[in-house]
Amino acid sequence: MVPHLITALTGPINELEARILESMPAIERWFRLEWMEHTPPFYTSVDLRNAGFKLAPVDTELFPHGFHHLTEAMLPLAVQAAMAAIEKICPEAKNLLLIPAECRHSFYLAHLQRLVRIFTLAGLNVRLGALDPALKAPRQLILPDGEALELEPLVRRRRRLGLANFDPCTVLLNDPLAGGVPPALRGLHEQYLLPPLHAGCEVRRKSRHFQSYEEVAKKFAKLLGMDPWLITPLTGAGCRVAADGTGLDALAASADALLAKLRRKHKEYGIGDKPYVVLKADAGRDGQNIVALRDAAELDAQALRAQLFADGQTAREMLAQEGVPTHERIHDAVAEPVVCMIDRYVIGGYYRVHAGRRADENLAAPGSDFVPLAFAESHHLPRRGVKPGASAPNRFYMYGVVGRLAMLAAAYELEATDPDAESYE
Repeated sequence: MVPHLITALTGPINELEARILESMPAIERWFRLEWMEHTPPFYTSVDLRNAGFKLAPVDTELFPHGFHHLTEAMLPLAVQAAMAAIEKICPEAKNLLLIPAECRHSFYLAHLQRLVRIFTLAGLNVRLGALDPALKAPRQLILPDGEALELEPLVRRRRRLGLANFDPCTVLLNDPLAGGVPPALRGLHEQYLLPPLHAGCEVRRKSRHFQSYEEVAKKFAKLLGMDPWLITPLTGAGCRVAADGTGLDALAASADALLAKLRRKHKEYGIGDKPYVVLKADAGRDGQNIVALRDAAELDAQALRAQLFADGQTAREMLAQEGVPTHERIHDAVAEPVVCMIDRYVIGGYYRVHAGRRADENLAAPGSDFVPLAFAESHHLPRRGVKPGASAPNRFYMYGVVGRLAMLAAAYELEATDPDAESYE
């Protein structure tokens, strides 16, 4: 059954849904042409927020960790997408080396198990290698269902990385490299390393990603003849904030400028909700230091500094971004959809749910739960002509479109930050 959702069934979000469904042939052609020019990330997950008056991505992960939340019914889509991705990258591939993040939590082990299953069903021999140089012998990872995966020490041979008696064509990273790039991953010029090293936390910045997203959204909005703000979270430039308070004024000014733009947008669309911005980390996956502001004058510099630097760091890269509330609920708990993709294909998704959070708060926090996107019908295909807001497949198709826009923005972003990119200037 479809999870019980309470969504805003009137206003621009339904106009957007109707317009996207009416424009489906043009949209799919537009995506095909974009993918002829740009290479999609190998796999992606995108957090969306449906505010009732707009639908926008708020985070794009290039090292996704939630594939175990996908239902069994979504597995064939994932396997087909994996086959297409591998065939495009390395048609002769038979061995895949999967390098996970540090394996501590049962939910992450379940995610790893799902990745191994997807790529095994895609026709590959899949083995796991550990970045931890302290691992000298294979170690069993006991999974929640009682089964086990084997984690093995990496073996570096000149320009290739593998395991004992295992030489892969492709190395798939599931570690975002928050601590930087280890020597074992440098200089692998004879293998495909996916995602590329410059997709890691050391290089990636949310401000750059959303700058790319704004470019993509404007092109897409022009195609549909709509306001790009309906699918775009306004985002300020990144600011470096030091523990002594340096940079806070620039961050506050960025937040104030965004709030002024948002007040005008809310007035234009007759939106009664008071706009707000969030202050969040520009680098890494830190979702814990997010502060919401409805007035820049409310910024408590001392409290913010105490929150940001409680871990002893001396500086953080921060940005101000439009706060997009979520009007979706599952059994009275606040929910937001997450769209999962392999290559350029949507393979499914799930809802992140948090009973202890408000609609304007970050849901990626301790206490969150996850509900797979499910369908009452036996198919996942959208149905044109159905009243907006009345069809779950139609709503999820719209989520997939916006998710793919964020994935395309990530492709733009990776091209712009590629250290080995050819210059034609």
